[in-house]
Amino acid sequence: MSDTQKNRLMEEFQSYLEQADLAHTLSAEQPDLTTLLSEMAGLKSEVKAESRHFKTTLDTLSNALTTLQTDNKALADELSAHNERLQQMRSETLRIVLLDIVDIYDRLIVGFGVLQNYHPVSSLFSHSKKQDVRFINSFKKGQSMTLKRFEQLLQRYNVYAIDCVGKLLDPHTMSAVEITQDPKLANGIVIEELRKGFLFEENVLRLAEVKVNKC
Repeated sequence: MSDTQKNRLMEEFQSYLEQADLAHTLSAEQPDLTTLLSEMAGLKSEVKAESRHFKTTLDTLSNALTTLQTDNKALADELSAHNERLQQMRSETLRIVLLDIVDIYDRLIVGFGVLQNYHPVSSLFSHSKKQDVRFINSFKKGQSMTLKRFEQLLQRYNVYAIDCVGKLLDPHTMSAVEITQDPKLANGIVIEELRKGFLFEENVLRLAEVKVNKC
């Protein structure tokens, strides 16, 4: 741009400023005090209304949260009680089944004891004596394996035999069904176990039936 053009633009801008009514322009852009106060009052009312609406919404959400927490606690308590009832039912059902298994185990022990005490007759049926011995030994071996499997099954479910013989009678785990007198032993000592007792998860599944010394 040449100097002549720059000078001409400056003259035109100066002429515009001299002719413009700046006071009118400023007064037109600025509102009067009454209008300003009115707008501020309206804005204040809107803020109050929004604040009340926000508080109402917040109270509603707070009440809903409290209700939800109460319902969740009631549901959790109900689920806990339900799980406890299921656990009790499971434990009682398992207890009944284990008692049946223990009863079968008793019969196997009795049968195994008979086999252990078996002795072939020497004078009768001498021709079949060897066969009888082989059969009895084979049957005895099978019974022994079956007993071990039963014992493993009981141990898997935390069922253990109560140790009685030579111990002082414990009325919580033992029942004295016979009495004997042996001055060499202390009073209340278990002499013999007549039927095994068992613990299930540290609780008595079945009392042991024992013979007790009484001086």
